[in-house]
Amino acid sequence: MQTQTKLSKKEIVKLFEAGCKPKEEFNVGLEYERLPIFSGTSKAVDYGSEFGVCNFLRNFAKEENWDYITDNYNIIGLKQEHDTVTLEPGCQIELSIKPEKTIDALKTKIDKLNKQMKPILDKLGINLLNYGVSPLSTHKSINLIPKQRYHIMAKYLWGILSDVMMRETAGIQCCIDFESEEDAMTKFRIANKLTPFVTAMFANSPIRGGVETGYKSFRALSWLNTDNDRCGFVGQIDNKFSFEEYVDYVLETPMIFINREDDAIPLDGKISFDEFMANGYQGYDADIEDFNLHANLYFPEVRLRNFIEIRNQDCVGKGLQYSILAIYKGILYNKHAIEEIEELFKDFEYRDFSELRYNVPKSALNSKIGKYYAKDIAKEILYIAEKSFIEMDTDEEKFLDPIKEYTNAGICPADVIIRNWNGIWNKDIKKLIKFVTE
Repeated sequence: MQTQTKLSKKEIVKLFEAGCKPKEEFNVGLEYERLPIFSGTSKAVDYGSEFGVCNFLRNFAKEENWDYITDNYNIIGLKQEHDTVTLEPGCQIELSIKPEKTIDALKTKIDKLNKQMKPILDKLGINLLNYGVSPLSTHKSINLIPKQRYHIMAKYLWGILSDVMMRETAGIQCCIDFESEEDAMTKFRIANKLTPFVTAMFANSPIRGGVETGYKSFRALSWLNTDNDRCGFVGQIDNKFSFEEYVDYVLETPMIFINREDDAIPLDGKISFDEFMANGYQGYDADIEDFNLHANLYFPEVRLRNFIEIRNQDCVGKGLQYSILAIYKGILYNKHAIEEIEELFKDFEYRDFSELRYNVPKSALNSKIGKYYAKDIAKEILYIAEKSFIEMDTDEEKFLDPIKEYTNAGICPADVIIRNWNGIWNKDIKKLIKFVTE
């Protein structure tokens, strides 16, 4: 009798090794989520109504010749070659653009896509907000889209703000390449240490449900309260880390579900992936696609794939979305910049970064790490990134200009919103929405 070979850790590690590429082939990627609201009511857009996001997808596909992405015959996104327009759980619209060599090239593609989408959005009365959390509607009035995965996740995730994270928030993720395991893990370590500062610099979600929350990034707060088994830092973000050790953390994480044919089978955290590999589950054996799904349901600050995905930034606009990518590209694609960041962070320990991560949602750049304010370290980070681009002889330092204006003043986008909200806007939600709509 022929027996199926069990999935091995070695086979899984190869997935990450396959991401190694020569420096000359390095690209950068951006995943850009925005919040759709009805321009008339300022409420979150639903999925299935006459003016909902499903009709937006249908009309856009027809006008621009994109293909449907479906789940049980429900339209949940569109694809054209390597680009996608997809829906997050609460109808947030995400643009995922094929990685490009330059930030300029990504911006050109996103600008084109925005121009194509605008007349259809306008016809439906939909605005896309460059903002981190739903400004008026809360998760109680935002239904999940008809995608099996999201309904299973919503039932499983145990944090007190997991529904907020899923249904109300929008963020920006950056994708960075690596040339070797050593290079990947160096970038992974540095990116983890950078991310609380970058989260603070781009904090952009202080008003939620029509009121000031007392937090500068309510979106980041929601991630602190989603599921600590699969969120946060991976390991101690120290110097000794490998692909295999990253895999170990993923394997130890409780499983949410597996897919078999067209059905999602809930596991509800009963076993870890390690246990699934060893013993199976109710007659099902683990395969590589199961691991890919499980790894995609692992949500750390920085996620390792066959590239490095940096996740914890509020959605922002007015050019700031490209500033995020410029910071990571400027630092992580230059050996000298990495060395300077290492020197900048040398006196801080894991607990310092962890404490900063917990303080940033409330205080952003006014948070402290050790005896320093985050805003002072952020200025140094920007200086290193800018110097790096000059050294690499590109003109991409221009993408840092929008965030320099904020950081050099010691503020983040949320600070401007809070000042205006309590001042010239007189707590008028329409004025906030106008401010965060491009």
